[in-house]
Amino acid sequence: MSNVLVTGGKGQLASCLKDITKKTEGHNFIYIDVDELDITKRNNIEDYFKKHEIAYCINCAAYTAVDKAESEEAIAKTINVIGAKNLALACKNNGATLIHISTDFVFDGKQTKPYTEEDKEEPLGVYGKTKLLGENEITTSLKEHFIIRTSWLYSEHGNNFLKTMLRLGKKKNKLNVVADQIGTPTYAKDLAQVIMTIIKTGNTSYGTYHYSNEGVASWYDFARAIFEQVNFEVKVTSVKTELYKTAAERPKYSVMDKSKIKNQLTLIIPDWRDSLKQCLISLKS
Repeated sequence: MSNVLVTGGKGQLASCLKDITKKTEGHNFIYIDVDELDITKRNNIEDYFKKHEIAYCINCAAYTAVDKAESEEAIAKTINVIGAKNLALACKNNGATLIHISTDFVFDGKQTKPYTEEDKEEPLGVYGKTKLLGENEITTSLKEHFIIRTSWLYSEHGNNFLKTMLRLGKKKNKLNVVADQIGTPTYAKDLAQVIMTIIKTGNTSYGTYHYSNEGVASWYDFARAIFEQVNFEVKVTSVKTELYKTAAERPKYSVMDKSKIKNQLTLIIPDWRDSLKQCLISLKS
C-alpha cells in the first residue's frame, strides 16, 4: 500500500480525486490543506514526507486569485514558487514522484493555433508568472515529475464558472458573457482520472503535459451550453473583454494541444460538451 499525498485537499480538483478514489486498491490517499501542512514551510514538509513514507505527491495547492495576485505578488510567489520547490525537494529526498497542476496562464494567448508543450511561455500577469517559476523550480530540482497544465477548470465542487452561471441563471433572464476569450472548459473529474491513470500504471514518462477536454469554446459558448442543458431561459449576449476591466490581463486564446498526453497515456479525451453533461447529471443527483 503506497501513500499518495494530495495538497490543496479542500479544493475542487482534490475533491474530485476524493470522489474517484474511494474504492481504489493499493494506494492510500492523504488529503491535506494549509491548516494541516503549509507547503511554504520546508522543514515541515520534509518531516511529513518521512513520517508518512510518501510515494506520490499530487500538488493541487496554489494561489489562484488571478486579479488579487497583481497586488499580492509576494504571497503568490511564496505559494506558487517556494511551495512547489519545497515539494519537489521533499520528493527528491524521499524517492517520491510529484504530479503538479499548472495552468494555461503561462502563455500570453496571442497564438492562433493550440499551444504545445514546446511553445514559448509568455505569461501576462503575476499569477501566470509565478506558476511558470514554480514549474521551473520543479524541472530543475526533480526528474520524477509530471507537470500538467490545464484550463478553465470546473466541477460539482467549489467555486467555478459553471456554479456561477447556475446561480445567476436562477435569478436573471439576461446575462452578458465575454466571447473573445477562447479556450476549452475542463471537467476536473476528467483531469482527476488522468492523474489516477499515471499512478495506477506507474508511468515514468516524466515531463510537462497539456490536458483539457476536447473542443474549443468561448466563455459565451460555455454559458449558453450550460443554460441549454439545464433548460434555463436566459438570454446570453456576447460582449468583448474590454467591457469588464480587471487587474490582470487574460490570455485571449488558451486552447492547448493534447497530443503528447494522449500518446503517452493512451487516452481518449471527452469533448467538453459531453463532460459538461456528465457534471450536470452528477450535480442533479
